[in-house]
Amino acid sequence: MEKKELQTPAILVDLDILENNIKKAQALCDAHDKELWPMIKTHKSTEIVKMQQEAGAAGFLCGTLDECEGLAKAGIKNIMYAYPVASPVNIQRVIELSKKCNFIIRIDNYDGAKMLNDAAEAAGVKVNYTIIIDSGLHRFGILPEKVLDFANSLKDFKALNFLGISTHPGHVYSASKQEDIPLYVKDEKNAVKTAADSLRAAGYELKLITSGSTPTFYDAVSDENINVFHPGNYVFMDNIQLSTNTAKESDCALFVYATVISHPLEELFICDAGAKCLGLDQGAHGNTAIKGYGHVKGHPELTVFSLSEEVGKLHVEGKTNLKVGDTIEIIPNHSCSTANLTSYLIGCRGQKVEKLIKVDMRGNSTTKGVK
Repeated sequence: MEKKELQTPAILVDLDILENNIKKAQALCDAHDKELWPMIKTHKSTEIVKMQQEAGAAGFLCGTLDECEGLAKAGIKNIMYAYPVASPVNIQRVIELSKKCNFIIRIDNYDGAKMLNDAAEAAGVKVNYTIIIDSGLHRFGILPEKVLDFANSLKDFKALNFLGISTHPGHVYSASKQEDIPLYVKDEKNAVKTAADSLRAAGYELKLITSGSTPTFYDAVSDENINVFHPGNYVFMDNIQLSTNTAKESDCALFVYATVISHPLEELFICDAGAKCLGLDQGAHGNTAIKGYGHVKGHPELTVFSLSEEVGKLHVEGKTNLKVGDTIEIIPNHSCSTANLTSYLIGCRGQKVEKLIKVDMRGNSTTKGVK
């Protein structure tokens, strides 16, 4: 089947670019003797997980417990969950996951840790964990200089097994240009070093020191302390990565395939892809470098300046050869959000449609106990 025969809108993945992105990140980790545990919230697909695993990924980081359970069901052994838990249902899910695989949760508060320990102790299970370090995002985590006191406060929790520390330098997404990124890498490295040094000096063994974001990954991978990296967006890339030159257009594997359906004004075209394909993300954590709601490949004169649920408005600056009936390819601002808006991705090579890739882990709640 040819790509031009597809109905629009559709969410497509260039398989050649996807495979190359996976190989490049893995090769970089291999060259620096690091383990790659990708964050899978970007794609939420067991098929892409298998591609990453076959390339050499040693484990995976998940953004939801549904993703964790999906990986466990698929036979993945090393699974880390990015966040703490505090509800009885999710604590029980963590306990069940700990029975099935090498499951690791992240912890940053005493109360949640106590609830998890008490439940694990009652179930006769040990739960592995790392302590979250705040490296600048100020979302989760212990300040590096306070991590030793926090680690000591958890010593009496016999059902919890300390493995190390984790961080996410997500504040890098406030960067508006490539030149800013080394400052965030410095934050990441310094936070990890401060925390690791204080814990090691106190006699703690750090089997895992994990970190990661796609923009900082390429410079941080050589860090002497971090031994596991968790980039996620690298498989697809997107307009946010384009805005800081972390990626080029040729590195962006995921895009929305749309048709121009109207031309009501000289400077205005309308396409059949809206917020339900592209999402409404215009950058994260204060990013001001993004213009509009996506990058139209091959059309620098176009800005996706407004979205309804089903259609997008394209503003023309200068001249364009665009006309009603043309198809366009839009790289979304945030590929993770776009992938989460569909049940399958259409895999293409060049102009040929090759296969469907199921997005089979995009639920965000459990149905257990619901009648």
